[in-house]
Amino acid sequence: MDNNFSVLISVYIKEKAEYLDRVLKSAIQEQFLILKELLIVEEGPLTKELYEVIYHYKNRNSTIIKTVALKENKGLGEALNIGLKAKSFEVVTRMDSDYIMLPHRFIKRCNFSMNNNYDVVGTNIIEFEKDENNIIGLKKVPENHQDILKYSKLRSSINHMTVMFKKKAVLESGNYEKTPFFVDYYLWIKMLKKGYMFYNILEPLIKVRAGKEMIKRRWRFEYFKNEKYFFLELFRIGYINYFEYLQAIGIRFFFRILLDNLRLFFYNKMLRSKE
Repeated sequence: MDNNFSVLISVYIKEKAEYLDRVLKSAIQEQFLILKELLIVEEGPLTKELYEVIYHYKNRNSTIIKTVALKENKGLGEALNIGLKAKSFEVVTRMDSDYIMLPHRFIKRCNFSMNNNYDVVGTNIIEFEKDENNIIGLKKVPENHQDILKYSKLRSSINHMTVMFKKKAVLESGNYEKTPFFVDYYLWIKMLKKGYMFYNILEPLIKVRAGKEMIKRRWRFEYFKNEKYFFLELFRIGYINYFEYLQAIGIRFFFRILLDNLRLFFYNKMLRSKE
């Protein structure tokens, strides 16, 4: 099995050390396919607890884990931009500190990539609340390229934390940029405009922390201003038409003004499956 791929994760000071420990354990100790390279980008100074987790795994896996320490936190886009350029392999897998990888994630993805010629491959995700065994739903994304393209005009059609992509395709599309709240979404748009091919494996390969606290954190009304400017930019570059722009911001405005419990209800009904 070809394991010539790199794993990229960015960590900043507000991350929880126990979450970082759990995802690193799932990547290094629990996978059926052994890693060759895992690169951690430190977004500025971290807490003592985060450094302890990083050093613990790095000392035990010195040939696998590499770190890039940035002097200050310039945002996720800049951190991933720098990290991607420091990678050794052409194929890159993303990883975030608030989820857990299932043991067959790497081997399943590599099997698929060896037999198919896609530039970006994502998956569905399992969502849990507090305890990783407390499953509350499945977040689904469209499978084939044409549906991903269509879906992307209203919302991101790729779960960022699940992706494996070709480094060259990302760099040729302009890499990650400083786009608040839309770092990954804007990258997919740029790649889709250039004609790069996308696919989603419908089998979930990771577990993600979700629930009411996630909804409260990510769906605040103040995000609406950034969303409006983002979709206005998609209209400006010709990715969406004016009707699609109005539709996208109209849906988001509606969600932003809802109370948390109503917002969670609609999220469960529209964006999450129980199957």
